[in-house]
Amino acid sequence: MRADGRSSCELRPVHIHPHYMKHAEGSVLIEVGDTKVICTATVEEKVPSFMRGGGKGWITAEYGMLPRATEQRNVREASKGKVSGRTMEIQRLIGRALRSVVDLEQLGERTIWIDCDVIQADGGTRTASITGAYVALVLALAKLVEEGRLEALPIRDFLAATSVGIDPEHGVILDLDYNEDARAKVDMNVVMTGAGQFVEIQGTGEEAVFSRAELDELLEAAQIGIEQLIAVQRRALGEWAARIGEKKKRQRRTQSEGDCHRDQKRWQSARVRRFVCQAGRRSEIVA
Repeated sequence: MRADGRSSCELRPVHIHPHYMKHAEGSVLIEVGDTKVICTATVEEKVPSFMRGGGKGWITAEYGMLPRATEQRNVREASKGKVSGRTMEIQRLIGRALRSVVDLEQLGERTIWIDCDVIQADGGTRTASITGAYVALVLALAKLVEEGRLEALPIRDFLAATSVGIDPEHGVILDLDYNEDARAKVDMNVVMTGAGQFVEIQGTGEEAVFSRAELDELLEAAQIGIEQLIAVQRRALGEWAARIGEKKKRQRRTQSEGDCHRDQKRWQSARVRRFVCQAGRRSEIVA
């Protein structure tokens, strides 16, 4: 039993509150235990200059933390005059994770700005940001569909992230809080799709090593957690959850119908060939 009473492969309580901000096209407040992140998605009807004329959209992210999101006050990065390496790494992670499940051509020449602001931190801020940002992104794109600016959601699959680690006392554990992260021998962040495919795995031994068997156990625990997170995302999105991957489903149906049509044509051709062969044999017998 862990310090907060959870079992090894149990998530902290997760809540996603949609439409949290008044002005953003898509927004949520995500709570993972005591970690709380506001995620917004803003639609901009243009793309970066290097992408103009390419017919594709772009998704980029910014990440920040309130000074008293942590136990000790952090100096605002704006006051320092530069973005830290950690912040830059997390921003890039959020952006590329979201891009992995979006059809950028179907999005068109638009930029979606994702802003993740941590208002309270207790471990797992980057994974909570990805999980919440995904819902904010879907809500923003759903608004474009409702307004007739998009035909369908350009999203291929669900996406969520969680942390796993190896605790000196409990072994492999899921969804580490701050204290667990500080004492873990190994910690890992995992991003996965709804289909169970990996988008990113960030794993580090903290003055320790881990085996292939332990790696498999970590990934299995992460998948269990991510499946539960996606269930929470589905509830937050309501009816829009069923429309994710809509275009892909239509394409599969069309392909299936095309395959059936080709099979039918091949079957009819085979019948004709058999009839000709049989007719030829009968002619030879009569002759």
